[in-house]
Amino acid sequence: MSFLEVRDVTKSFGGLTALTHVTFSVNQGEILGLIGPNGAGKTTLFNVVNGFYPPSRGDVFFKGDKISHRKPHQICKLGIARTFQVVKPLQRMSALDNVMASAFLRAKTRAEAEAIALEAMQFTGLYGDRKVISKGLPLGKRKRLEITRALATRPEMMLLDESFAGLNPSEQNEVIDIIRKVKAQGITIMVIEHHMKVIMSISDRIVVLNYGEMIAEGTPKEIGNNPVVIQAYLGEAQNA
Repeated sequence: MSFLEVRDVTKSFGGLTALTHVTFSVNQGEILGLIGPNGAGKTTLFNVVNGFYPPSRGDVFFKGDKISHRKPHQICKLGIARTFQVVKPLQRMSALDNVMASAFLRAKTRAEAEAIALEAMQFTGLYGDRKVISKGLPLGKRKRLEITRALATRPEMMLLDESFAGLNPSEQNEVIDIIRKVKAQGITIMVIEHHMKVIMSISDRIVVLNYGEMIAEGTPKEIGNNPVVIQAYLGEAQNA
């Protein structure tokens, strides 16, 4: 049984079809990269998986249970957390309070939520910024805060939507280290990313979307040398 299974998912918005018959699975404990040109349907797919959009056709299964028509908070409670391409922290609240808000998904008391939040902030290197008002954090730390908030829900799987966008090389390396630590904790990850060196270095497998259709699936090496993917997206072969 696959940990997560996307089965024949189609998503239409009026006359626009954003996803067409997309089918793939994610194995427990792996990092699956999701790549493709802008407008390929990557974020729409995340929105279907975590319940923001119901599929027009097809289903999503998590640990064997159909989740495709459940609400986002229900899916999060089941163990799937996500980050967003455009980070939107609770700007007037401290970084700690932001993470505590997520921790209350599992915590029954404020003390328990704070303990979960502080543990997550230690894990991602944000403990020293716990009292900083979130709108005052630079982009790199706001991206890490987004990951920390997702971790505070105690997930079994994380959906990371362009967590590297806008980061300098040093910040990218910090996030790579965090993602590898997350995987080492046994958490399954699906990640959308346009930085090919990043996605090739962290992914166990990669799925490629183009115009809402899945055009390839394989290891980073296979994807980096796939002529269909090179023509549609990469432009040249990638060394994995």
